[in-house]
Amino acid sequence: MRIDIVTLFPELCDSFLSASILGRARAKGLFEAHCHQIRDYTRNKQKQTDDYPYGGGCGMVLYAQPIADCLRAVQAQCAAQGRARPHVVFLTAAGQPYNEETAKRLAQYDAVTLVCGHYEGIDERVIEAFGDEEISIGDYVLTGGELASLVVADSVLRLQPGVLAEEKGYQDESYWDGLLEYPQYTRPEVWEGRAVPPVLLTGDHQKIDAWRAAQSRARTRIRRPDLYERWCDTHPITDFPKWKRGENMRLVKTGEQWAAAAALFAEGRYAVCEEVFTPLYLDTLTPENCRAELLEEKRGGWAFYLHYTAGQADGMVGVCHKTGRITHLFVTSEARGKGIGAKMLEFARKKLPEHPHPTLTVLNTNTRALALYRRLKWRPAGVETVYDPAQDPTAAVYTEEWRLRYEG
Repeated sequence: MRIDIVTLFPELCDSFLSASILGRARAKGLFEAHCHQIRDYTRNKQKQTDDYPYGGGCGMVLYAQPIADCLRAVQAQCAAQGRARPHVVFLTAAGQPYNEETAKRLAQYDAVTLVCGHYEGIDERVIEAFGDEEISIGDYVLTGGELASLVVADSVLRLQPGVLAEEKGYQDESYWDGLLEYPQYTRPEVWEGRAVPPVLLTGDHQKIDAWRAAQSRARTRIRRPDLYERWCDTHPITDFPKWKRGENMRLVKTGEQWAAAAALFAEGRYAVCEEVFTPLYLDTLTPENCRAELLEEKRGGWAFYLHYTAGQADGMVGVCHKTGRITHLFVTSEARGKGIGAKMLEFARKKLPEHPHPTLTVLNTNTRALALYRRLKWRPAGVETVYDPAQDPTAAVYTEEWRLRYEG
């Protein structure tokens, strides 16, 4: 790949491309890089590259002519090498937001030219005449486009074959698959009282990969819910965890089963409501009260099922054949992360074959459950209930209970 940077500060850009990982790759000929001084293409004695903007205003604007002549020279050099016309990118504050998907796309070109703006910007006419796209690396303003061009160059060139020692070196990193990277650790094993997570010391790569995947999903869900929501939509769960020996679902019928369901209900609802409802409400979530609520719902047509692992109840779910609704999907804290929730939800959905689009409700603050439901093709279908502290004495913060509809 060939990359060209058109700039007022070629030495700055060239020194970056000659250092560290990129510098070693450049020395090996894994990519070709050229930094061009815009002043070399001016046609005035003073080597002036800018002037006051038409219409008034503060600052200066870069001339179109020297940039255009520089781009024509780059095009001629590429043609002499037998390359296609380079893809021209202007780094501007008004450009499209830059991300890893854009880096992957740019990495496919044989030649890319990055044009650095400065001062108040670049004469729009040269952008219209030569630009294939405009890119912004963030919602802030820099004094010049050099740093932005180096960000783009670095993120594109590291994807070229051989630049990184292993392909896995970039495929495991943040944004590659739409998620943030999992946390990393190195020696010593304990630093200032903080220990490395035990799973990383086991040598069991299957468990380590599973832990890293879970950490990556959790970190993205908490820190970048926008990315996580998009990832959930593009990564549906199609292969459900297999049912293991000693794992089954049982209809709640006996007194012992009702007691187990009530305990699960109390634990699950408390965990979901702890951050958004008042202590007064949370105090009502006792197994006795929850059992009374479940029995009342049973009289209204609901059926409840317990999930058992090795004879121990560790999950529950309810279904209503009259309304096609699913409710009370809870898993004990010890059993989370094993795919039980996904299996129970699919079990409940299949219990309602007469309802092709069953519904369920979930608090909008329950991001873990919302992520699971989205990956299982459940989509928002309206707001069921609003819990507003100004009107509801049990609500600690404003919360919405969303209705989801199965769209698989």
